[in-house]
Amino acid sequence: MKHEKQVINLSFVIALMLATLSVNTSGSIFSGITERYNPFYSSAEAAQQNSSPLNTESHINTLVGEGKASFYANQFHGRTTANGETFNMNKLTAAHPSLPFGTWVRVTNMRTGKDVVVRINDRGPFVKGRIIDLSIGAAKELGILKTGTAQVKLETIGSSNRRSSAS
Repeated sequence: MKHEKQVINLSFVIALMLATLSVNTSGSIFSGITERYNPFYSSAEAAQQNSSPLNTESHINTLVGEGKASFYANQFHGRTTANGETFNMNKLTAAHPSLPFGTWVRVTNMRTGKDVVVRINDRGPFVKGRIIDLSIGAAKELGILKTGTAQVKLETIGSSNRRSSAS
């Protein structure tokens, strides 16, 4: 009786492992989960993909919030971001307190209507009342270099398929 339970448990564990391996190798269920949901997603994997948010598939936009955006640049250029990438102030990236790394976000300047799509690769901002810190490249696109801040709307951009490599 005691050995029967162990054989059943061992059989169950082996069956579970085989099922997991077959699903992972086909990628049918788990494809894309790592970059979408893991906030500690490997920076090497993120850098290799460096995917573009735009493709021909239908997009799903989700409003994240509205508030004040700022930018950060010179003193952080070349330093390591929270996800392990090297910060390049000229790329279209941003820091957000909670969105998963690799998330693509459309940032719209509420005053001018200009928008820019950035990829979250860092944590911040660390100033009360701000919802996102943009790279200087993104700040240029929004036209906020002179003012330093702007009221913005944030929308995540997603699609049903894995994004194509570009950028």
